[in-house]
Amino acid sequence: MEITWYGHSCFRLMERGMAAVVTDPYDATAVGFAPLKLRADIVTVSHEAAGHNYIEAVKGVKHVINGPGEYEIGGVFITGLNTNGRKRKQEEPKNTLYLFDFNPLTVLHLGDLRRVPSQSEIESLGEVHIALVPVGGGGALKPAQAAEVIGLLEPKIVIPMHYRTEQTTLDLLPLEKFLKEMGVSSVRNESALKITYRQLPEETQIIVLEPRLG
Repeated sequence: MEITWYGHSCFRLMERGMAAVVTDPYDATAVGFAPLKLRADIVTVSHEAAGHNYIEAVKGVKHVINGPGEYEIGGVFITGLNTNGRKRKQEEPKNTLYLFDFNPLTVLHLGDLRRVPSQSEIESLGEVHIALVPVGGGGALKPAQAAEVIGLLEPKIVIPMHYRTEQTTLDLLPLEKFLKEMGVSSVRNESALKITYRQLPEETQIIVLEPRLG
């Protein structure tokens, strides 16, 4: 499987013989990153905001998923779960997290999750191999909350997203604050993550992806 980060909360997930997925495509004018030029079969939208729902940036899309439910498309099983529930404050946007099952690898995209889920909510997800986690606040998890969520999920790989970079114009916290909360001084940096099920580490590992620009 190959996972590429395009900045903010936007990733492309690709596995040979299966549908290609893009998560949370953004309007470049809303986040500061370069305009997206992507192709995919499926687009998922965690919530309705310009930094997360700019579907027009992705070509070739056959399916748009923008809410809770269970879907099977192109060999990929997708489960969308509402994270805010009935206690959501009026000013809070709805948020859907998505679990992608590429069989055998699973990838969890948390969208703009802003609360630490309960143990029962975590257990309902099953085994999570790779977690795409917002770590920079700004309407999503703050660094300490992100570390707590990771402790509950116990994924094999964590890929941070939704934090301050040189490109973003949003008011977000830098990656270093999250790494400090995790007690990590050095991380593995990759231009993209290429991995198989057999290559998963035994202990949770943080991998920082460089945003693919343009």
